[in-house]
Amino acid sequence: MSPLRIGSLELKSPVVLAPMAGITNVAFRTLCRELEIERAGSTSGLYVCEMVTARALVERQPATMHMTTFGPDETPRSLQLYTVDPDTTYAAAKMIVDENLADHIDMNFGCPVPKVTRKGGGAALPYKRTLFGRIVAAAVKATAGTDIPVTVKFRVGIDEDHHTHLDAGRIAAAEGAAAVALHARTASQRYSGTADWGEIARLKEHVTDVPVLGNGDIFAAEDAARMMADTGCDGVVVGRGCLGRPWLFAELSAALNGREQPTPPTLGEVASIIRRHAELLAAHHGEDKGLRELRKHVSWYLRGFPAGSELRVAMALVSNLTELDDLLTKLDPTIPFPKDAEGPRGRQGSPGKVALPDGWLDDPDDPVVPAGADLMHSGG
Repeated sequence: MSPLRIGSLELKSPVVLAPMAGITNVAFRTLCRELEIERAGSTSGLYVCEMVTARALVERQPATMHMTTFGPDETPRSLQLYTVDPDTTYAAAKMIVDENLADHIDMNFGCPVPKVTRKGGGAALPYKRTLFGRIVAAAVKATAGTDIPVTVKFRVGIDEDHHTHLDAGRIAAAEGAAAVALHARTASQRYSGTADWGEIARLKEHVTDVPVLGNGDIFAAEDAARMMADTGCDGVVVGRGCLGRPWLFAELSAALNGREQPTPPTLGEVASIIRRHAELLAAHHGEDKGLRELRKHVSWYLRGFPAGSELRVAMALVSNLTELDDLLTKLDPTIPFPKDAEGPRGRQGSPGKVALPDGWLDDPDDPVVPAGADLMHSGG
């Protein structure tokens, strides 16, 4: 498999960790990188931090600044922006450049959450072609003359009647984006149903001058290889598939580079990974908040393992490292990784009508910035 080049960045493996709110903080990214080094010999992909709001970054909101934390050895440092306004976009990207906050900027136009689309943000925004182009152009202008590439992620469209991905890919490439990524669902699907990889193939045929990355329903290394073979895409973006499986990137790297995949971890090895994740979260957030953050990961880590309901409940309520250490000793370390742990994980939800601002669909070339769409907290 050839390396993936995104502007100045050359990735040994064409695999990108998708930003996920409350998940892809510095603790989780560090864990993924450590496990890739341990199980595959080196880090080779791109690990993107959880999304931050451009306006909140410019205003230096403390929570947002904390989210931009990177590990001391983390490279390349990848930061994703949620943005709706070309001026704020330029200011945020210029701040990233001037203060050396990151080595790569990704922009999120794929969020399907109603509180976001209702105000014209996220997956709703690419429908406004002129505004979308001006936002991408603003980020590219702010990073001109640097080695910081700008990439753009979006969905197939708002719903089956309003596809936007082909225009979005064309516009982003024309405005200077170094790569585009497509989550092969519409906003109305949210995370339900099946991703339509055929739309990734269509985008790849339509956009030929920058790399096209595919996202959606990659839950195993074989899925990534199949997506690239079936669609011709240049790389893959993996989100929910790595929940409770931060070692997945080692498997993906091996599969896409023709190496033998590492053996999945036993329950004892998973317990050690949980402990390391807790330690990293405690270092980032403090022990109290860090252990509360760990709780949501427990069910993903233990999926398919015969751990017992009482122990699962106790681990989902863990409050400190000492308590966690005691609970982890109750897991049978010899149990191999179960086949029941494979397949979809994380939120899926139900499809539904996309909430949009009044008159949003009237004029796709209206460049007016949607009112109040950037008054949201970082992380989604």
